[in-house]
Amino acid sequence: MALADEKGAGGVTMRAIGARLGVEAMSLYNHVGGREDILDGMVDAVFGEIDLPAPTADWREAMRDRAASSRAALRRHPWAVGLMDSRSTPGPATLRHHDAVLGALRAGGFSIVMAAHAFSVIDSYLYGFVLQELSLPFTDRAELDEIADDILRDLPSDTFPHLTELITEHALRPGYDYADEFEFGLSLILGALSPAGGRDDG
Repeated sequence: MALADEKGAGGVTMRAIGARLGVEAMSLYNHVGGREDILDGMVDAVFGEIDLPAPTADWREAMRDRAASSRAALRRHPWAVGLMDSRSTPGPATLRHHDAVLGALRAGGFSIVMAAHAFSVIDSYLYGFVLQELSLPFTDRAELDEIADDILRDLPSDTFPHLTELITEHALRPGYDYADEFEFGLSLILGALSPAGGRDDG
């Protein structure tokens, strides 16, 4: 995982792992079937870092806390976003995680189908936001200010008035934090979801 954090998932090769551990790559096959086994374990470890919903929590609170914990884990391990739901042999932490999320939704009154819908829409937003966040050309306020100033300097305000307005009246205001967009979108989704919506016989 440390290797992937440094070099991305593509940097996780048997040779690179062997070099990191100070052993020949071939000796790793005494412990794992291959690179896919290692990726399975890495994804499971990331799921293990995500706080599970408390079984007695309000379902919205549980989904909000779980989304925040998931986002934090995915920011620590940027390589994991594209792998989280890609494994065909999920490990124990992955299974516990999914079961707990579904359990919190079911306890909140969601039918089986509506729990699946809610899980899907929340994760689609979560993964998409993290991918967008990790792709931004800035990581802190100073970098944002510098990039925004560069854009404004080259941007004809009379040609792109709405972009100019967004940058000057929103992004450059004191206290602006792009991370706030995550909370806004999540609140929108959780507010729209309802156990009663589209209830089926499941």
